[in-house]
Amino acid sequence: MRAAYFILLLLFGPLILGADHSAVAGSHRARAEQRYTSVSGGTIARALSAIAPRSREDENRAELRRRIRNAQAGTYINDILGERDSSLSRWPDRRGEPLTIWIQPTADIGDFTTSFVARVRQAFLEWSTLNLPVQFAFVDDSTNADVHVTWIDRFKEPISGRTRWSRDDDWWITDANITLAVHHSSGELLDDDSMRAMALHEIGHLLGLDHTRDSMAVMAPKVRVRQLSDADRATARLLYALPAGPLR
Repeated sequence: MRAAYFILLLLFGPLILGADHSAVAGSHRARAEQRYTSVSGGTIARALSAIAPRSREDENRAELRRRIRNAQAGTYINDILGERDSSLSRWPDRRGEPLTIWIQPTADIGDFTTSFVARVRQAFLEWSTLNLPVQFAFVDDSTNADVHVTWIDRFKEPISGRTRWSRDDDWWITDANITLAVHHSSGELLDDDSMRAMALHEIGHLLGLDHTRDSMAVMAPKVRVRQLSDADRATARLLYALPAGPLR
C-alpha cells in the first residue's frame, strides 16, 4: 500500500501543484491539464495493475510457505527446498491417466539378468501404494512411453543410478529417463535387493524428490535401506499436495 501511495503521489503531485499555481497562463494551463490527464489515465492505471499481480503472487507464496511449515513434521521437504533454491518440481496431476513406463527387457551386458527388470517393477509398485495423483502403467513399446528405464554396465562416477527429467516454465515435470547400472563403479555386481533399492531411489527422483540428510530414507545420497521410510512417504505426499514452482 505504501508503494502504491508513493507512485500515486509522484504522478499526481505535479497536477495538484499546477492546478494551484495562479501564474500559469491559460494556454499553458490547458496544455498542462491535457498532459496530466494523459498521465492519470494511462501511467497510473498501468502502475496499479503492475502492483496488484505482484502482491497477489507474494500472498500466494506466503500462504504456501505457511502450509509447508504446518505440514513439514516427519518430512524432509526442507532438504529438497535447499537443494532446489526454494523451488518445487513435480508431475502435474494426471487425472487418472498413468505415466507409461518402459523398462528395457534385456541388455548385452555381462551379468545382466531379467530378474533386474522384475525388481524395478516392484519398486514402481511400492511407490504406487502411496496413491499419489501420479500412477504407473508398464508398456512393452518404448515409442510413446513417458518414462524409459535403461541399463548400463557401470558409471564412471561412484553411483549406480541416474535420473534425468525436464520441466516446463511452470516447473511441472514433462518427461524423464532412468539409467541403472548392473555393476558398481568399482566393478562389483549389484544383487537383486540392491537393484530394487536403487530403483526406489531413482523413482523418487523421477517423482520430484531430492536427496535428504536422513540416512534412514531411501532418498539419502548413499542408499543404505531397502524400502521406503515413513519420511519418504510423507515427503512425497506433501510434495504432491503443493503446486510446482518457486516459493520466494
